[in-house]
Amino acid sequence: MNDPARRGSGLVRLGNALLTIGALPGLYGSILILLLTIVVLVAIVGAQMGVSEIASWTSSIPLFGKQLTMTGIGELQWHLFSLLIMMSGAYALKEDRHIRVDVISIRFSRRTQLVIDVAGDLLLLLPFFALLAWYSLAFTQMSYDFAEQSNTGGLIDRYLIKAVLPIGSVLLLIAGAGRILRNLGLLLSGAYERPSSRGTTS
Repeated sequence: MNDPARRGSGLVRLGNALLTIGALPGLYGSILILLLTIVVLVAIVGAQMGVSEIASWTSSIPLFGKQLTMTGIGELQWHLFSLLIMMSGAYALKEDRHIRVDVISIRFSRRTQLVIDVAGDLLLLLPFFALLAWYSLAFTQMSYDFAEQSNTGGLIDRYLIKAVLPIGSVLLLIAGAGRILRNLGLLLSGAYERPSSRGTTS
């Protein structure tokens, strides 16, 4: 019976499933880039034309309140950028596009790379984002309780953007746990080939 290989393949499937779940919001990162580009263009044109208020309405809506000003547009740029970073982090991890010292790691065998990834994820990635999720949740709750908003006539409901921190951290925790399971499965099964998302190297 090839039990280690069977267990390994099971861990690989479970790990890949968790990676896919965590990375799902990051699939729509390109939409956020388009929105961010439009917002930046509006900010530039509005500043050149001396516009202060872009639009107003009678009923308050989340994040924008009852008006959209150039101050709000400026803040919206950072909101979208934060959303892009935190929602796409797990996707970058799944696709193995995150920052690493490739000039060093490329010299290691595939097995050594997997061992380093597992150790790094267990000792660094999971503890860091677990702490970030825990503390940022209280940070978001405080913002909600105090109805935090811009002091300069910009956006309201600051808790909405601050909620991106715990949500993004949880997504990275899911993806990190998935990558650990996948890499352990590869080590157990002896399947050391590189993931197809990395492409081929010459």
